[in-house]
Amino acid sequence: MEAEKRRGGGEKEDMSHVIHKVPAGDSPYGRAKHLQLVEKDPEMAIVWFWKAINAGDRVDSALKDMAVVMKQQDRAEEAVEAIKSFRHLCSKQAQKCGRMEEQIELLKQKLGMIILGEAFNGKTTKTARSHGKKFQISIQQETSRILGNLGWAYMQQNNYDAAEVVYRKAQMIEPDANKACNLGLCLIKKGRFDEARAVLEEVLHRRYPSSDDGKIISRAEQLVREIELQPAVSPLEVGLSIKEEIMERLDLVMNEWAPFRSKRLPIFEEISTWRDHIAC
Repeated sequence: MEAEKRRGGGEKEDMSHVIHKVPAGDSPYGRAKHLQLVEKDPEMAIVWFWKAINAGDRVDSALKDMAVVMKQQDRAEEAVEAIKSFRHLCSKQAQKCGRMEEQIELLKQKLGMIILGEAFNGKTTKTARSHGKKFQISIQQETSRILGNLGWAYMQQNNYDAAEVVYRKAQMIEPDANKACNLGLCLIKKGRFDEARAVLEEVLHRRYPSSDDGKIISRAEQLVREIELQPAVSPLEVGLSIKEEIMERLDLVMNEWAPFRSKRLPIFEEISTWRDHIAC
Protein backbone atom coordinates (compact mmCIF):
# COMPACT_ATOMS: atom_id res chain seq x y z
CA MET A 1 0.00 0.00 0.00
CA GLU A 2 2.78 2.42 0.99
CA ALA A 3 4.61 1.59 -2.20
CA GLU A 4 1.47 2.31 -4.20
CA LYS A 5 1.12 5.71 -2.47
CA ARG A 6 4.70 6.55 -3.28
CA ARG A 7 4.18 5.40 -6.82
CA GLY A 8 0.94 7.41 -7.07
CA GLY A 9 2.67 10.49 -5.67
CA GLY A 10 5.43 10.09 -8.21
CA GLU A 11 2.89 9.85 -11.02
CA LYS A 12 1.18 13.01 -9.74
CA GLU A 13 4.50 14.86 -9.64
CA ASP A 14 5.33 13.65 -13.13
CA MET A 15 1.97 14.91 -14.38
CA SER A 16 2.78 18.38 -13.02
CA HIS A 17 5.59 18.62 -15.55
CA VAL A 18 3.11 17.94 -18.36
CA ILE A 19 0.32 20.18 -17.05
CA HIS A 20 2.55 23.18 -16.29
CA LYS A 21 5.12 22.50 -19.05
CA VAL A 22 7.88 22.26 -16.44
CA PRO A 23 11.14 20.61 -17.58
CA ALA A 24 11.54 17.18 -16.01
CA GLY A 25 14.63 16.40 -13.94
CA ASP A 26 16.57 18.01 -11.12
CA SER A 27 18.41 20.65 -13.13
CA PRO A 28 18.52 24.22 -11.74
CA TYR A 29 16.28 25.45 -14.54
CA GLY A 30 13.79 22.64 -13.99
CA ARG A 31 13.71 23.38 -10.27
CA ALA A 32 13.20 27.11 -10.96
CA LYS A 33 10.27 26.45 -13.29
CA HIS A 34 8.72 24.07 -10.74
CA LEU A 35 8.96 26.78 -8.09
CA GLN A 36 7.50 29.35 -10.47
CA LEU A 37 4.58 27.38 -11.91
CA VAL A 38 3.79 24.56 -9.49
CA GLU A 39 4.81 25.72 -6.02
CA LYS A 40 4.00 29.38 -6.82
CA ASP A 41 7.07 30.62 -4.95
CA PRO A 42 8.44 33.49 -7.11
CA GLU A 43 11.21 34.53 -4.70
CA MET A 44 12.74 31.05 -4.59
CA ALA A 45 12.16 30.69 -8.32
CA ILE A 46 14.34 33.77 -8.89
CA VAL A 47 17.06 32.23 -6.71
CA TRP A 48 17.04 29.05 -8.79
CA PHE A 49 16.92 30.96 -12.08
CA TRP A 50 20.14 32.67 -10.94
CA LYS A 51 21.62 29.23 -10.22
CA ALA A 52 20.62 28.05 -13.68
CA ILE A 53 22.25 31.08 -15.32
CA ASN A 54 25.47 30.63 -13.34
CA ALA A 55 25.51 26.90 -14.15
CA GLY A 56 24.95 27.50 -17.87
CA ASP A 57 21.67 25.58 -17.72
CA ARG A 58 19.37 26.84 -20.50
CA VAL A 59 20.60 30.39 -20.00
CA ASP A 60 18.36 31.94 -22.68
CA SER A 61 15.18 30.61 -21.10
CA ALA A 62 16.37 31.10 -17.51
CA LEU A 63 17.19 34.78 -18.06
CA LYS A 64 13.95 35.48 -19.89
CA ASP A 65 11.79 33.65 -17.34
CA MET A 66 13.58 35.27 -14.42
CA ALA A 67 12.98 38.72 -15.89
CA VAL A 68 9.27 37.90 -16.23
CA VAL A 69 9.04 36.82 -12.58
CA MET A 70 10.97 39.91 -11.44
CA LYS A 71 8.59 42.22 -13.29
CA GLN A 72 5.64 40.41 -11.73
CA GLN A 73 7.25 41.12 -8.35
CA ASP A 74 7.55 44.84 -9.18
CA ARG A 75 11.31 44.50 -9.72
CA ALA A 76 11.36 45.71 -13.33
CA GLU A 77 14.57 47.75 -12.96
CA GLU A 78 16.37 44.72 -11.52
CA ALA A 79 15.10 42.65 -14.45
CA VAL A 80 16.54 45.14 -16.94
CA GLU A 81 19.90 45.12 -15.15
CA ALA A 82 19.95 41.32 -15.16
CA ILE A 83 19.33 41.24 -18.91
CA LYS A 84 22.11 43.78 -19.46
CA SER A 85 24.60 41.88 -17.30
CA PHE A 86 24.03 38.36 -18.62
CA ARG A 87 22.95 38.98 -22.21
CA HIS A 88 26.43 38.03 -23.43
CA LEU A 89 25.89 34.45 -22.21
CA CYS A 90 22.86 33.99 -24.46
CA SER A 91 22.56 33.04 -28.11
CA LYS A 92 22.66 35.84 -30.70
CA GLN A 93 18.89 35.60 -31.22
CA ALA A 94 18.26 35.79 -27.49
CA GLN A 95 20.62 38.78 -27.21
CA LYS A 96 18.59 40.60 -29.86
CA CYS A 97 15.36 39.78 -28.04
CA GLY A 98 16.91 40.92 -24.77
CA ARG A 99 17.87 44.29 -26.23
CA MET A 100 14.35 44.74 -27.55
CA GLU A 101 12.81 43.78 -24.20
CA GLU A 102 15.10 46.30 -22.53
CA GLN A 103 14.10 49.02 -24.97
CA ILE A 104 10.39 48.28 -24.46
CA GLU A 105 10.79 48.40 -20.69
CA LEU A 106 12.55 51.77 -20.84
CA LEU A 107 9.90 53.21 -23.15
CA LYS A 108 7.15 52.03 -20.84
CA GLN A 109 8.93 53.65 -17.90
CA LYS A 110 9.05 56.97 -19.79
CA LEU A 111 5.38 56.61 -20.64
CA GLY A 112 4.67 55.88 -17.00
CA MET A 113 6.36 59.12 -15.97
CA ILE A 114 4.03 61.03 -18.28
CA ILE A 115 0.95 59.23 -16.96
CA LEU A 116 2.00 59.89 -13.38
CA GLY A 117 2.66 63.57 -14.09
CA GLU A 118 6.40 63.27 -13.45
CA ALA A 119 7.60 64.22 -16.95
CA PHE A 120 8.42 67.84 -17.83
CA ASN A 121 8.21 68.61 -14.07
CA GLY A 122 4.45 68.78 -14.45
CA LYS A 123 4.64 71.44 -17.18
CA THR A 124 3.04 71.27 -20.61
CA THR A 125 6.23 71.92 -22.61
CA LYS A 126 9.98 71.67 -22.34
CA THR A 127 12.89 73.18 -24.24
CA ALA A 128 14.78 70.84 -26.55
CA ARG A 129 17.82 71.39 -28.74
CA SER A 130 18.58 70.08 -32.22
CA HIS A 131 21.45 71.11 -34.50
CA GLY A 132 22.28 73.96 -32.16
CA LYS A 133 18.75 75.40 -32.23
CA LYS A 134 16.30 75.51 -29.33
CA PHE A 135 12.64 74.68 -29.74
CA GLN A 136 9.65 73.84 -27.57
CA ILE A 137 8.21 70.32 -27.46
CA SER A 138 4.79 69.67 -25.93
CA ILE A 139 4.00 66.75 -23.67
CA GLN A 140 1.56 65.54 -26.32
CA GLN A 141 4.33 65.46 -28.92
CA GLU A 142 6.63 63.61 -26.52
CA THR A 143 3.93 61.06 -25.70
CA SER A 144 3.25 60.42 -29.37
CA ARG A 145 6.98 60.06 -30.04
CA ILE A 146 7.41 57.51 -27.25
CA LEU A 147 4.35 55.58 -28.41
CA GLY A 148 5.73 55.55 -31.96
CA ASN A 149 9.03 54.10 -30.74
CA LEU A 150 7.16 51.57 -28.61
CA GLY A 151 5.05 50.53 -31.60
CA TRP A 152 8.16 49.99 -33.69
CA ALA A 153 9.75 47.90 -30.92
CA TYR A 154 6.66 45.70 -30.80
CA MET A 155 6.87 45.36 -34.59
CA GLN A 156 10.42 44.02 -34.24
CA GLN A 157 9.00 41.33 -31.94
CA ASN A 158 6.26 40.53 -34.48
CA ASN A 159 3.75 41.59 -31.81
CA TYR A 160 1.44 43.27 -34.29
CA ASP A 161 -1.58 43.35 -31.98
CA ALA A 162 0.26 45.53 -29.47
CA ALA A 163 1.87 47.62 -32.20
CA GLU A 164 -1.49 48.46 -33.77
CA VAL A 165 -3.00 49.63 -30.49
CA VAL A 166 0.04 51.78 -29.71
CA TYR A 167 0.25 53.33 -33.18
CA ARG A 168 -3.45 54.18 -33.20
CA LYS A 169 -3.16 55.90 -29.84
CA ALA A 170 -0.07 57.80 -31.02
CA GLN A 171 -2.00 59.05 -34.05
CA MET A 172 -4.88 60.21 -31.84
CA ILE A 173 -2.49 62.28 -29.74
CA GLU A 174 -0.18 63.77 -32.38
CA PRO A 175 -0.69 62.36 -35.90
CA ASP A 176 2.08 62.26 -38.48
CA ALA A 177 2.72 60.57 -41.81
CA ASN A 178 5.63 58.38 -40.69
CA LYS A 179 3.64 56.68 -37.92
CA ALA A 180 0.73 56.33 -40.34
CA CYS A 181 3.02 54.36 -42.67
CA ASN A 182 4.12 52.18 -39.78
CA LEU A 183 0.48 51.55 -38.87
CA GLY A 184 -0.20 50.65 -42.49
CA LEU A 185 2.69 48.16 -42.43
CA CYS A 186 1.37 46.70 -39.19
CA LEU A 187 -2.08 46.17 -40.72
CA ILE A 188 -0.49 44.55 -43.78
CA LYS A 189 1.34 42.12 -41.50
CA LYS A 190 -2.02 41.26 -39.92
CA GLY A 191 -3.62 40.64 -43.32
CA ARG A 192 -6.02 43.61 -43.01
CA PHE A 193 -5.23 45.04 -46.43
CA ASP A 194 -8.30 47.25 -46.94
CA GLU A 195 -7.67 49.04 -43.64
CA ALA A 196 -3.99 49.39 -44.46
CA ARG A 197 -4.80 50.91 -47.85
CA ALA A 198 -7.16 53.44 -46.26
CA VAL A 199 -4.44 54.56 -43.83
CA LEU A 200 -1.81 54.83 -46.55
CA GLU A 201 -4.10 56.76 -48.88
CA GLU A 202 -4.43 59.39 -46.15
CA VAL A 203 -0.65 59.79 -46.39
CA LEU A 204 -0.70 59.94 -50.18
CA HIS A 205 -3.41 62.61 -50.05
CA ARG A 206 -1.13 64.71 -47.79
CA ARG A 207 -3.54 64.67 -44.85
CA TYR A 208 -0.87 64.28 -42.18
CA PRO A 209 1.93 66.59 -41.04
CA SER A 210 5.19 65.73 -42.85
CA SER A 211 3.21 64.19 -45.73
CA ASP A 212 5.26 66.36 -48.09
CA ASP A 213 8.40 64.39 -47.24
CA GLY A 214 9.36 62.59 -50.45
CA LYS A 215 10.79 59.57 -48.65
CA ILE A 216 7.59 59.04 -46.68
CA ILE A 217 5.45 59.36 -49.82
CA SER A 218 7.67 56.84 -51.62
CA ARG A 219 7.33 54.44 -48.71
CA ALA A 220 3.54 54.78 -48.68
CA GLU A 221 3.45 54.10 -52.44
CA GLN A 222 5.65 51.04 -51.98
CA LEU A 223 3.37 49.67 -49.25
CA VAL A 224 0.30 50.21 -51.45
CA ARG A 225 2.02 48.24 -54.23
CA GLU A 226 2.72 45.49 -51.71
CA ILE A 227 -0.99 45.36 -50.87
CA GLU A 228 -1.88 45.05 -54.55
CA LEU A 229 0.32 41.96 -54.80
CA GLN A 230 -1.45 40.22 -51.93
CA PRO A 231 -4.20 37.64 -52.53
CA ALA A 232 -7.67 38.61 -51.37
CA VAL A 233 -8.40 37.37 -47.86
CA SER A 234 -11.11 37.98 -45.29
CA PRO A 235 -10.24 40.40 -42.49
CA LEU A 236 -8.75 38.86 -39.37
CA GLU A 237 -10.58 39.36 -36.09
CA VAL A 238 -7.98 40.23 -33.48
CA GLY A 239 -8.53 40.93 -29.79
CA LEU A 240 -6.74 43.97 -28.39
CA SER A 241 -7.20 43.32 -24.70
CA ILE A 242 -3.48 42.80 -24.05
CA LYS A 243 -2.65 46.49 -24.34
CA GLU A 244 -6.06 48.07 -23.76
CA GLU A 245 -5.52 49.14 -20.16
CA ILE A 246 -2.57 51.44 -20.75
CA MET A 247 -4.39 53.01 -23.68
CA GLU A 248 -7.49 53.58 -21.55
CA ARG A 249 -5.34 55.30 -18.94
CA LEU A 250 -3.84 57.50 -21.62
CA ASP A 251 -7.39 58.46 -22.61
CA LEU A 252 -7.95 59.69 -19.09
CA VAL A 253 -4.79 61.78 -19.19
CA MET A 254 -5.61 63.15 -22.64
CA ASN A 255 -8.96 64.39 -21.33
CA GLU A 256 -7.03 66.51 -18.84
CA TRP A 257 -4.60 67.94 -21.38
CA ALA A 258 -6.90 70.65 -22.68
CA PRO A 259 -6.13 72.69 -20.75
CA PHE A 260 -3.64 71.69 -18.06
CA ARG A 261 -4.97 72.94 -14.74
CA SER A 262 -2.10 72.13 -12.40
CA LYS A 263 1.44 70.78 -12.33
CA ARG A 264 0.24 67.42 -11.02
CA LEU A 265 -3.21 66.56 -12.30
CA PRO A 266 -5.64 64.78 -9.95
CA ILE A 267 -6.10 62.02 -12.52
CA PHE A 268 -2.47 60.97 -12.13
CA GLU A 269 -3.15 59.91 -8.55
CA GLU A 270 -5.76 57.41 -9.74
CA ILE A 271 -3.58 55.47 -12.17
CA SER A 272 -0.35 54.77 -10.31
CA THR A 273 -0.68 50.97 -10.69
CA TRP A 274 -0.91 50.97 -14.51
CA ARG A 275 2.50 49.47 -15.25
CA ASP A 276 1.93 46.02 -13.78
CA HIS A 277 -0.84 45.37 -16.25
CA ILE A 278 1.11 45.88 -19.48
CA ALA A 279 2.15 42.68 -21.26
CA CYS A 280 5.26 42.62 -23.46
